[in-house]
Amino acid sequence: MVKMDLQPLLENELVQIRPLAQQDLEPLFAVAKDPKIWEQHPCKRYLRTKFNSFFEESIKSKGALILIDKKSRAIIGSSRFKKVEGFSKCIEIGWTFLSRNYWGGAYNKAVKDLMIAHAFKYVDNILFYIAKDNIRSQKAVEKIKGEKILASGYDKLPKVNSDTFTFIIKK
Repeated sequence: MVKMDLQPLLENELVQIRPLAQQDLEPLFAVAKDPKIWEQHPCKRYLRTKFNSFFEESIKSKGALILIDKKSRAIIGSSRFKKVEGFSKCIEIGWTFLSRNYWGGAYNKAVKDLMIAHAFKYVDNILFYIAKDNIRSQKAVEKIKGEKILASGYDKLPKVNSDTFTFIIKK
């Protein structure tokens, strides 16, 4: 099996996606410092110290991506791929956030369409782990055909805490 590139260069008519780099710290924090983005999220990454930890973890993951508005060239958010240990034909997509200027439109779908198409060249299943209180993200994943599942029904999936829902998109 060919190894999946976790930091591909991807683009469509709306967005460009590239690997997250150290120089993205300040422009990405300019997006992330909006508390409204994180109001349903368990981590309050609008706080500088929380964001810095998130950013460094993202860089170290070697799966983090920066999201760029193709027209304005502005950084509008980030996302990440992560291998699912013990489940070889599966990848996780997560840690996604977008500037509020890009909510409710076509941008999240454009980003996820690119990431999903890329992932399905290598895997058969894509997982999303979403906090139970994060209704906004649950609805966004349902819009792209994510199906809520019981992770306990899949022997090889990692166990998640009880405050998290698991969603899957199958090839």
